[in-house]
Amino acid sequence: MRLGSRSSNDFIQSLNKKNEYIQQSFLAKIVDLTKSTNIKVMLGDATITEQKTFDPALVSNFYQTIIKNLKDWSVQEVSISNNEDIRRIFTKFEIREANYLISGHMSLQYHVLLYYKPDQRVIELQKELSEIIDLTKNKEQQMSDNSDQFVLNKLKDKGYKDFDNQKLFEIFYENDEFREKIYKEIEKDIEVDFQDLSNRKTKLIKELDDLLVETHQTSPVLIDDTRLITGEEGCLCTLDIEFIRNKTKEGLFDPRKISESVKENIVKRLDEFSKLLMT
Repeated sequence: MRLGSRSSNDFIQSLNKKNEYIQQSFLAKIVDLTKSTNIKVMLGDATITEQKTFDPALVSNFYQTIIKNLKDWSVQEVSISNNEDIRRIFTKFEIREANYLISGHMSLQYHVLLYYKPDQRVIELQKELSEIIDLTKNKEQQMSDNSDQFVLNKLKDKGYKDFDNQKLFEIFYENDEFREKIYKEIEKDIEVDFQDLSNRKTKLIKELDDLLVETHQTSPVLIDDTRLITGEEGCLCTLDIEFIRNKTKEGLFDPRKISESVKENIVKRLDEFSKLLMT
């Protein structure tokens, strides 16, 4: 049973009120922890601009504090999911009172946008990368346009002069080592080392990646499980109570059958969680 669901039972209604207070307290905390600050970033065209961001580590630390102080509860370590530009910080926890299981889930979903640090080195790297890409493209086109003649000339230089073109190419393609040697000589003739250019491009891309900076954006609103799954920004704090029968969890049960002592313990657990949200 999800707390907050409609019920005519007085006890469940009292829990719903506590749940509402918990949710509002949680939202207020998240609003405070996700306050945005402005930082300067660089766009791909080298334009410097300002973007808003918050620090997800503050939310993660808040969750850690909560679960560390949930005495006797079984807790799940704080996790961060990463699905392209959408991330989620979440944790879950539960405790059993007699045949009833209380479980909670806290989550924050936010978007990540990538920019470059406002560093002159970004422009230098982009320029060099562009030059390498253009050079590689031009040389590859040159090789493609003249590949047949290049290969024929090289093969004839090696002494294959008495074969027709078809026979020459059969020899060329049946001998991998020989083919690689010919390609190396062709690259030398057009004064380019494609492997060296590829290695250099890889290093430049890595250095450029190291100059990326993340910005984080979310909306200070409570969302439900459905909106969380569909990737909406926002936070979620849910509490469920389930009845355990023969090791099977049942969401539907008769709250009138809960003993007074168990009711007191359930209220105690919710109050315990509620107080931690205020720290």
